[in-house]
Amino acid sequence: MHNSSDFRTMHIERFQSEPAIFAAPGRVNLIGEHTDYAEGFVMPAAIDFATLAGISPRSDGKIVVYSENYGQERTFDASELPSEALKHWTDYPLGVVSILAGEGYSIPGFSLSLWGDVPLGSGLSSSAALEVATALALLSILGVEYPGSDSGSAISGPALARLCQRAENEFVGASCGIMDQFISANGARDHALLLDCRDLSFKLAPIPPNVALVIANTMVKHSIAGGDYATRRAESEAACAIINSHRGGVPFLRDATLDDLEKWGHEMTPKSLKRARHVISENLRTVAAAEALLKGDMAELGRLMAEAHWSYSRDFEGSCVEADAMVNLAQDLPGLIGARLTGGGFGGCTINLVEQSEAEGFQEALAGRYATEIGIVPQIHICHASDGAHRIE
Repeated sequence: MHNSSDFRTMHIERFQSEPAIFAAPGRVNLIGEHTDYAEGFVMPAAIDFATLAGISPRSDGKIVVYSENYGQERTFDASELPSEALKHWTDYPLGVVSILAGEGYSIPGFSLSLWGDVPLGSGLSSSAALEVATALALLSILGVEYPGSDSGSAISGPALARLCQRAENEFVGASCGIMDQFISANGARDHALLLDCRDLSFKLAPIPPNVALVIANTMVKHSIAGGDYATRRAESEAACAIINSHRGGVPFLRDATLDDLEKWGHEMTPKSLKRARHVISENLRTVAAAEALLKGDMAELGRLMAEAHWSYSRDFEGSCVEADAMVNLAQDLPGLIGARLTGGGFGGCTINLVEQSEAEGFQEALAGRYATEIGIVPQIHICHASDGAHRIE
């Protein structure tokens, strides 16, 4: 399955009906890690890996969902949908159905086919792409104008992202921030997106056409991440509470300054102080990185990415041996602009901004170095910033 015409044919053969097809991309975060729940700034880009959703109406009141990736089909009754997650891949599309039903939409029967090439479990946000593609497909069958449709939109791109985030938070039960769904819904080709997680305002910053996004998967995901995420968040919030107790008006670390840490850091546990230093400095770096892109200053962007990685690794302690190695091994390779660990941490992927002309050589050299040093063959993808979710005609 490599294109939408194969996908269309698959849906027609399975369901004997012509589908409307929608695509939603995965994403990579260029800078701004663990700032989202501090109501801070993040700067992701949509990438040219996507999930396709094909939808057609049914007359029997059934909702039939088929995943080409899993080779599985599941049938539900449109009038008696599960009220909670089943711990199954269908939770993501069903979560979107559930949130729309809760908003008062009457859900009809439909056939939904899904296929994606966003690598699963790599931190490139396959779940958000699945939710956003499903949401666009559902809105089309409900007759609601969706973002990107010709006659305007009854639901804005930011509102679409919020709806899909709610599907993940309230139905699936994962406490993700808004970034993944937001960039999948609102991305733009050849641009990164600076998102203010407080008010969901955003601006686009151009990525030069001669720059590739090279995503290097360490192939490790340390299972401690679940508990560690909650611990890191609690440590960050404890630091915030201390600052707020002194000067008020600091409900989130977004509102704190490095000067606050100078004044009151001694009252924090050493870990809380380090977590807060990462979050506050990362916010400053993320805004500065968008400015660097807007000015075309790639050297400054690379410097900020390097600083962000070491803050993530040392202050947030969210990296691991393998991810630090992947970043270090890239440093002297031809064409590198900047490299850092991206995503939730404790393994996963690094993002490398690389001159397009050097990207293939970079990919090969980094893979060889990593395999030699760590003993694992990594997956390394050459990507480009792509459009957000849209209908495929």
